[in-house]
Amino acid sequence: MTSKKFKIPRIGYVIIILIIAFLLVYLFSIISKGTNGPLKTLFYNAEHMIDNVEENMIVKQRENRRVNKLIWFDSIRNDKEKLIQNEMILMGASDNTQIDSYESIINLEDSLGITFPIIHIYKAWGEKQEHAFPKIESETIYRLGSIPMITWEPWVGAFSVKNYPKIEPSLEKRDKGSLASIAKGDYDVYILEWAKQAKEFGHPFYLRFGHEMNDPYHYPWGPQNNFKADFVNAWRHVYEIFKINGVNNAIWVWNPHLSYEFDNFYPGDTYVDIISFGVLNFGSSVSWSKWWTFEELLSNSYSILKTYNKPMMISEFGSLIVGGDREKWFTDAYAKITMDYPLIKSIIFFHYSNEKSTDKSLNWQFIDDPNVIIGMKNSWKKWDKSIKQPDM
Repeated sequence: MTSKKFKIPRIGYVIIILIIAFLLVYLFSIISKGTNGPLKTLFYNAEHMIDNVEENMIVKQRENRRVNKLIWFDSIRNDKEKLIQNEMILMGASDNTQIDSYESIINLEDSLGITFPIIHIYKAWGEKQEHAFPKIESETIYRLGSIPMITWEPWVGAFSVKNYPKIEPSLEKRDKGSLASIAKGDYDVYILEWAKQAKEFGHPFYLRFGHEMNDPYHYPWGPQNNFKADFVNAWRHVYEIFKINGVNNAIWVWNPHLSYEFDNFYPGDTYVDIISFGVLNFGSSVSWSKWWTFEELLSNSYSILKTYNKPMMISEFGSLIVGGDREKWFTDAYAKITMDYPLIKSIIFFHYSNEKSTDKSLNWQFIDDPNVIIGMKNSWKKWDKSIKQPDM
């Protein structure tokens, strides 16, 4: 008769190690009390290691629970056409989080009682590693059960003439005609490498390239430096590089600014999968703004955009608190979306705590505003089941 060996589960080993480490830290903290030598430093670091292990275990548990909540999304997120033509309204968010953990996004989800199928990140152009396709971020988002939306910003100041000899040497002049330079192929080495890495990612993702190209104030790729046709040609050129190299997992998201004329910036039906736009109420926080309702910000432009007959996305959705009733702003918006804007299929919260597009640092977060949170939950309860995420 053979004896059965008792096996300790892996979590048991972890607990035992943590207990031993804690006792050692406690013991040596007594021994080395009053000193700042190597021994105390060693066990100070050990204590921090234990804290990190504990924190990582908690985060991992939350991540696992999150994946389970998005099982319904599995049949959609790996099918590009289903993502483009999806009938329900997919929710998402962006914030100033770290690339190795989206804990703050998960905190927002816990407050709202929903899980975001889309997580939005921003990536600038350039030749350093930080400008490459965001592989770590994208894989983390996918591991969490969601898919990424990448806003790809064609800042051209972070390239060297040594590696890109066709570009304008003067940084001051480079922004002038930067889109024409892109269309001519001056940045093809970067675009091609980025596209290849996107292909290696292997899953569908939203690609929001050169957003708000018709805004003459905020970005150097705007009309103050470029002709309208240059944007169209640059967009098509980048699109063709992806197509020729078999990069078929990008969902092309065209995003004009609704405050300015945008029709002549449209690249064409063949080159666009989804139309997106920001709906941000700055309230009275800045001198050039006032309290605008959702309807006032969107209605006129929507009538033009719907003629393109493309699915729509609110890529940056939010309201500041200064100047009006923010809870009412959101609840009115949700009612209007379902009644008057049926082409909107995705809503992405802009949840930054220190956004600096103006001369002020603006806080778009609402996680600590219980009235807004409750108002949102009540609004979603009124939505028809056919357009709601299953966890709403």
